[in-house]
Amino acid sequence: MQKGNIGVTTENIFPVIKKFLYSDHEIFLREMVSNAVDATQKLKTLAERGDFKGDLGDLTIQVNIDAAKGTLTFSDRGIGMTAEEIDKYINQIAFSGVNDFLDKYKDNANAIIGHFGLGFYSAFMVSDKVEIVTKSYKDDAVAVKWSCDGSPEYEITETEKEERGSDIILHLAEDCKEFLEKEKIQGLLDKYCKFMPVPIAFGKKTEWKDGKQVDTDEANIINDSEPMWSKSPSSLSDEDYKTFYRKLYPMQDEPLFWIHLNVDFPFNLTGILYFPRVKSNIDLQRNKIQLYCNQVFVTDQVEGIVPEFLTLLHGVIDSPDIPLNVSRSYLQSDANVKKISTYITKKVADRLNSIFKDDRKDYESKWDDLKIFINYGMLSQEDFYDRAKDFALLKDTEGKYFTYEEYATLIKENQTDKNDTLVYLYANNVEDQYSYIEAAKAKGYSVLLMDGDLDTPMVSMLEQKLEKSRFTRVDGDVIDRLIVKEDKKESELSDEDTDILSQAFRSQLPAMEKTNIYVEVQALGADTQPVVITQSEYMRRMKDISRYQSGMAFYGEMPDTYSMVLNSDHPLVKRVLDEENAGCAEALKPVKAEIKGLEARLAILHQEQEKKKPEEVTQEEKDDVADTEKKVREENEKKKQIVSDHAKGNDVIHQLIDLALLQNGMLKGAALAAFLKRSVDMIK
Repeated sequence: MQKGNIGVTTENIFPVIKKFLYSDHEIFLREMVSNAVDATQKLKTLAERGDFKGDLGDLTIQVNIDAAKGTLTFSDRGIGMTAEEIDKYINQIAFSGVNDFLDKYKDNANAIIGHFGLGFYSAFMVSDKVEIVTKSYKDDAVAVKWSCDGSPEYEITETEKEERGSDIILHLAEDCKEFLEKEKIQGLLDKYCKFMPVPIAFGKKTEWKDGKQVDTDEANIINDSEPMWSKSPSSLSDEDYKTFYRKLYPMQDEPLFWIHLNVDFPFNLTGILYFPRVKSNIDLQRNKIQLYCNQVFVTDQVEGIVPEFLTLLHGVIDSPDIPLNVSRSYLQSDANVKKISTYITKKVADRLNSIFKDDRKDYESKWDDLKIFINYGMLSQEDFYDRAKDFALLKDTEGKYFTYEEYATLIKENQTDKNDTLVYLYANNVEDQYSYIEAAKAKGYSVLLMDGDLDTPMVSMLEQKLEKSRFTRVDGDVIDRLIVKEDKKESELSDEDTDILSQAFRSQLPAMEKTNIYVEVQALGADTQPVVITQSEYMRRMKDISRYQSGMAFYGEMPDTYSMVLNSDHPLVKRVLDEENAGCAEALKPVKAEIKGLEARLAILHQEQEKKKPEEVTQEEKDDVADTEKKVREENEKKKQIVSDHAKGNDVIHQLIDLALLQNGMLKGAALAAFLKRSVDMIK
């Protein structure tokens, strides 16, 4: 029998391991099974090279619970160990000192395992005592038993063991009895070990018999040792890929399509990435890509190795060359990671381009689901935009799809303004903006449908990328001002009539919270609607972007700003003006005369003061000007009030305002009820 102390520089190594690893103590299971897999793979390698000539036999790794003894055992039939190898690999911990360790890794408990050769020692996170019963594959090897109770003291004795390999027996601590529960171990094996390259058995398969589940004699193999990504794409069918997806994500809808990654230079990387079918943005979830290292699960937090926009995809990536820290749980940023990320981006772009070219009709049918992934990629990654611009699509309101180049060619002749700028018209809701869309179509214009969450930033990006191009929503202005091809037609109304018409409508606008509506008059032609409400493209876009960018939140707090454009050419607007002029003429006559006289007096006062130096103007003269200006304002207010009072009784004004509001979904509550009643009264 051999006794001794484990080779560390202080006696409190195990309390340190327990303390610092306890938050992630379930990883002990991955380390135990990984060690068993490594031992098995080494034996297979020796056999392939001819260094082991014995019978490999059944290499299945066994995981067993003994609730009565409180033990969890991991058994393999790999290379095993001699007493000398135990002394070399188990008893010597490459450790520079606990104090240095604490200083370096106090903020990263996971940084212990692996870097210091402590994978095996993770067993002490959950155990009061650990035993190794092992027998080397070498001829005439003697079986040995190693035992340690969590102190630096260990004991090695010779023992009996019929077959080569190792049994790692964990005597679970009182506060870790959860690992004696079958469901708990099954869940961890499924999480960490379901694709390990050696068969792993846990208990027996069950069957339904006599009204209950009972064990059979068949071992329950929990893993698929030859997962899909390790196979040649040419050997797999579409159904194979779909079946594997259902295995990974049992509750998900069928994916749109997939990309099989397989590269061996300048790094090793295999995997399958699936484009999920997205019903709504609520369904978008990150952390759906699983990262493996030689078929051992590492993490589902793949930021850094997978470009940000592709973290929305599902699937698996497996690479022995991905630099991991000591716990195999977190990525380290270095040149290799950047190369892998660049490769994945290129591979995804090439695959999308191939699908687009090979079967455009099928690609178009999937575009509405693909759009969010591709747009996100173009927005977040410059080099992906350069790759994707040839297969990214624009969809019009009639459901037709175009590449960027195709669409620019389509609209160039008819939608280029007087400044030689190409104007892209778009809508984000076909139903709500129906009349605006129809007005644009009547002009021969094409209207895009841009109803996605990322379309607002996409519009801003495309304006920068596409030469001499501008995007404007179809309800951003009256149709003749959306694409100005010649200087606008001036209204034939006098300034006086314009003021009366504007005031008549402005005074009857309903009060709406956080909403400003400005009234303007323009000649739009007799066939254009009498009243049109538009919203500034710039302000609406800024408010939309404020939902995504916290630094622009102040735009979200600003009131919505609209323009109500009165078409002075329309017969109904002309009728309103005539009625206002006729109905207000007598009341306005003395007010206009007073204003005229006050403005004449004000002009004279200004002329007299302009002849003097500022310091020569007396306070009395200044007060005279201020008093006259005040009287002008008061008379103008009287004028507005007269027009407003008359407009109150003009049902045509109210009806035109309400129709414009209704068209924009802005007529609600009491105002909507009043409109309905007035409409009925007007057609009686």
